[in-house]
Amino acid sequence: MAKATANGIEIEYDEFGAKDAPAVLMIMGLGAQLVRWPMALVDALVARGYRVIRYDNRDVGLSTKCDSAGTPNFALMAVSHILRRPIRAPYTLTDMAADAAGLLDALGIERAHVVGASMGGMIAQLFAAHWPERTLSLTSIMSTTGNPALPGASLQAMSILLRRPRDNDLEAIVAHGVKAAKVVGGSFPEDDRLMAERYRDEIVRNHHPSGFVRQMAAILADGDRRTRLKTIAAPTVVIHGADDPLVPAEGGRDTAAAIPGARLVEIPGMGHTLPPEVIPTVVAAFESVARPRLARAA
Repeated sequence: MAKATANGIEIEYDEFGAKDAPAVLMIMGLGAQLVRWPMALVDALVARGYRVIRYDNRDVGLSTKCDSAGTPNFALMAVSHILRRPIRAPYTLTDMAADAAGLLDALGIERAHVVGASMGGMIAQLFAAHWPERTLSLTSIMSTTGNPALPGASLQAMSILLRRPRDNDLEAIVAHGVKAAKVVGGSFPEDDRLMAERYRDEIVRNHHPSGFVRQMAAILADGDRRTRLKTIAAPTVVIHGADDPLVPAEGGRDTAAAIPGARLVEIPGMGHTLPPEVIPTVVAAFESVARPRLARAA
């Protein structure tokens, strides 16, 4: 892994594949580190001739932390969101999209296929809207538009998302991560031991709960993106789990409806994770906009 100075901050990233191959910039979701992107997905893209770049968003992983901005009051944010009052966030999702553009600058990459999951999908949408000349294609995974009329997360999914164990109890944090994955993960079973190992590795790499709250503030403050999404010109595919309890499938449908010409791929049994079973479908959907002629021929 390596660090780059981008948009005034330090961003931790890793990359795979040939330097001269078409770039795929992968943007992860709320509180999630770059290692949350499955290596099976990375390997599949590299095998198809892409240069894959994963990175830690600001306030997570090994990238710059924004602790000097303070930690927003989560309860007050939630009330303001329900009442549709303005929310003051330490930074915006557009700032985070500018981080992505800055990382491409630092790596000398002019244009990229942009792939985002959950909050990362929101950031990827804004990248495509604000930097159209740098967006080869957009893949928005298990994300949404910010439309206030859409259904929200299930009570169980929201409860597990907001419940945080003590910061100094590694095993409690790992157990919570496994439980959360089961709640939001859809119908594909995953081995508890392997999940625990993965979450333990992530927590040892970095654990920064206040960054999670600031990222949540950025999401809530961003509001309804549909007007901005209508300006996106890049070839776009929207991928969503039919059984997602955290960001219901209506969010994916609304995203596809808002972006001109976007294609919607709903995956039965998929929740708010990327299990091995869905990787071939995700890769095929990505290639349908990244290399449409080849995808049609296949």
